[in-house]
Amino acid sequence: MPQNTFTITDNRTGKSYEVPIDHNTIRALDLRQIRVNPEDFGTMTYDPGLGNTAASKSSITYIDGDKGILLYRGYPIEQLAEKSTFLEVAYLLIHGELPNQPTLDKWTHDVMHHTFVHEDLKRMLQAYRYDAHPMGMLIGGLAIMGTLHKEARQVQDEKVRNKQILRILGKMPTVAAYAYRHRIGRPYNYPNSDLDYTSNFLYMLDYLHQSHYDVNPVLAKALDVLFILHADHEQNCSSAVMRSIGSAQADPYNAMAGAAAALFGPLHGGANEAVIKMLAEIGDVKKVPDYVERVKKGEFRLMGFGHRVYHSYDPRATIIKKVAYDVFEVTGSNPLLEIAVALEQVALSDEYFVKRKLYPNVDFYSGIIYQAMGFPPDMFTVLFALGRAPGWLAQWNEMITDPDTRIVRPMQIYLGHSKRDYVPMEERKA
Repeated sequence: MPQNTFTITDNRTGKSYEVPIDHNTIRALDLRQIRVNPEDFGTMTYDPGLGNTAASKSSITYIDGDKGILLYRGYPIEQLAEKSTFLEVAYLLIHGELPNQPTLDKWTHDVMHHTFVHEDLKRMLQAYRYDAHPMGMLIGGLAIMGTLHKEARQVQDEKVRNKQILRILGKMPTVAAYAYRHRIGRPYNYPNSDLDYTSNFLYMLDYLHQSHYDVNPVLAKALDVLFILHADHEQNCSSAVMRSIGSAQADPYNAMAGAAAALFGPLHGGANEAVIKMLAEIGDVKKVPDYVERVKKGEFRLMGFGHRVYHSYDPRATIIKKVAYDVFEVTGSNPLLEIAVALEQVALSDEYFVKRKLYPNVDFYSGIIYQAMGFPPDMFTVLFALGRAPGWLAQWNEMITDPDTRIVRPMQIYLGHSKRDYVPMEERKA
């Protein structure tokens, strides 16, 4: 009997089945053979939220939630955050290896060469209401770009795919900056390709035609690190959407608009904004113990603690906490930071939270940093999307080239009526 199999016995029929094991998984379709009658559909798995279902094979990101490990293409997130840049990490995620200096120089030049957007896109963004949510504008902007670059639909052409990747990475910060300036009623700034990636983004946000204006390098570096920490996170909700839409061979702009829409949901990309609201509600370090007791009574959840994947300390949270202090050296201290530190200390020492493995995650400090840098809360998810863009593109690119890829079409367990006849209007009951 082969050792790398499961033997499944159906107690309804007494029959046994040999199911192969590959990478510690079984193929769901191998269960289809298990049936009571030849006419039966066969056995399916039921997994709401896909918490224990692998829908793809990937070489991009590895997470060990129990040990608090996050690797991009095998490289620890701690090393990349300390030694790398966001565009270098973007290259790594999409192409699989760290670039040498000439390759990185060309990659950076090519991305920055695509920072300008079509003037038609600019005019379409101007058509949004003054109070439109920046995330809605970003999602719309991505979809509009798909209409401006029609060759993007040739997803099987590697050269075409690579061109769209450069365009998306280059233009997304421009669209995000336009959305921000539109929101506050200021004229748009065109990109400055003499600057690095995050410095150019901050320039487009803040430049007001001063005779002497320089982007603060500490803030640009902090944003660069934050983008690295958000760059990919395995098969999360938005990445799964990117793959799902892409499996229909939709162009990457529309696939990414769908991924960004998933990120827009408060259960996915809105956690750091919820943290800010929570800290503001606490209001004072002295009120932290009372707030924690109310959380333990079940009155509400502690925002920014715990994670669907990590069952120990989120490795990104350690890095981001240091970034917070670097930013506050420039911007001045934020009273919310003191509350956050006090809250973290209580949670890490209280048996209630330790037992439930409720440790701070990346969202706990990122919102405080964004607020200190002057971003309004409705921009937080936009920043998340800018960081996650290379991860979405890497997942999409990998999916397109995977020979196992099929258009996503989940099964269902039908619980509705069996066949019944149409009821004429005059015979229907109220």
